[in-house]
Amino acid sequence: MTDPLIRLRGVNKYYGDYHALRDVDLDIAAGEFFSLLGPSGCGKTTLLRTIAGFEGVSGGSVAIGGRDMTRVPPNKRPTNMVFQSYAIFPHLSVAQNVGFGLRKRSDLNDDARRAMVADALDMVGLEGYGGRAATALSGGQRQRVALARALVLQPKVLLLDEPLSALDRKMREQMQEELIRLQRHIGITFILVTHDQEEALVMSDRIAVMFDGAIAQLAEAEDLYRRPVDQRVAQFIGVMNFLPAAVAADSVDAPGLGRIPLDAVGVRARANDAPTIGFRPEAVTLLFPGQDAPDRVTDATVAEVVYYGDMTYYDVCLDGTDAKLRVSMRNVYGREVMEIGQRTRLAWSPGAMVLFT
Repeated sequence: MTDPLIRLRGVNKYYGDYHALRDVDLDIAAGEFFSLLGPSGCGKTTLLRTIAGFEGVSGGSVAIGGRDMTRVPPNKRPTNMVFQSYAIFPHLSVAQNVGFGLRKRSDLNDDARRAMVADALDMVGLEGYGGRAATALSGGQRQRVALARALVLQPKVLLLDEPLSALDRKMREQMQEELIRLQRHIGITFILVTHDQEEALVMSDRIAVMFDGAIAQLAEAEDLYRRPVDQRVAQFIGVMNFLPAAVAADSVDAPGLGRIPLDAVGVRARANDAPTIGFRPEAVTLLFPGQDAPDRVTDATVAEVVYYGDMTYYDVCLDGTDAKLRVSMRNVYGREVMEIGQRTRLAWSPGAMVLFT
């Protein structure tokens, strides 16, 4: 990445003896939809507030647009934040909420302010809502007002601190699509903090997974999901099955699966590594009666069935092992769902396996 818009180098943050951020190095490009993902307490919101200037750093530097922001206060930075609680003023109208940050702009007259507020409301799909009371809005509409209030100031970077967590599932999915559309339309950098893995995968160009104040992996969404760097990341990003393995000269042996060529998993391993083989539930296939078998199949028994309408999740036990593995299968009209205790075969490909050394 050349000339990133945001550059963090060696950022540390202490609260007394508590080490909240640990030597964070991070580059974020202009126009990127970037996500900070991790469990509660991992440091993602602290890192976001550090970029915004609401938290000072104990060590390291924060630069935006090539300018050192380490000692620049929040109101002087080219950023704006949408908070988890939205922070809508209940005694003001929608237009007054959106235009609140424009009050001290001496270079704007009243007509210019009204035009900017109207443009911001139109941008988030609230055209004509300016005169409404803030208390008369739904949760999704309040979230849009908070977005418009942040965007009306035309920041270079929009910081989003779990803005969808208070919405129900259907509204959250709708707002995910709206945020993607909005970011592509206006072209500024979005940085999203979330603990929702699906949300990060759906919305982001790149994702930084954080644990214990440090970045464990930084990658594009597909690479992060398909090739996690370690088991902790793999377990946090969706579901992954794990099997112990033993290293041979040019392959690894996994119980129930057999030999897997090392060049297929793309990792060099040694005899004393004690590696683990991992694979996603959708990376393997259960064969139904009469279905042709590919080269690599393993006999198994269905131990549990969880039906989700479009998908069914099966827990299966491989013959000759105690391993219980999760397999997801898309339901096809006219094909029966397997039953607990049913014998089946598991088809798999070496290329779908991930080796953790």
